Amino acid sequence: MFAVIKTGGKQYKVQKDDKLLIEKIEGEDGAKITLDEVLMVVDGKTSKVGEPLVKGAVVEAKLVSQERGPKITIFKKKRRQNYRRKRGHRQDLTMIQITNIKAA
Repeated sequence: MFAVIKTGGKQYKVQKDDKLLIEKIEGEDGAKITLDEVLMVVDGKTSKVGEPLVKGAVVEAKLVSQERGPKITIFKKKRRQNYRRKRGHRQDLTMIQITNIKAA
């Protein structure tokens, strides 16, 4: 059984016991969260596709840890103008583990 969920502006295909890094969700380590923006649920023989969401479908997850992504360097330059800007950015991420998928 798997589901396609939407969180943080991105879509993820998840199964039970999957671990994935998503955009930051507030909460403490070990907290239980529910992801209710389920776009599709497939359980062996049947599949339900939402328009746009599957009604009553919920994906339950456990918040494993709060992390930060790799550093990305942003460099802007204009030739012959002595214009140079260097910035760095690290995105805040959340590691979650899928515990259960409930179809409607």
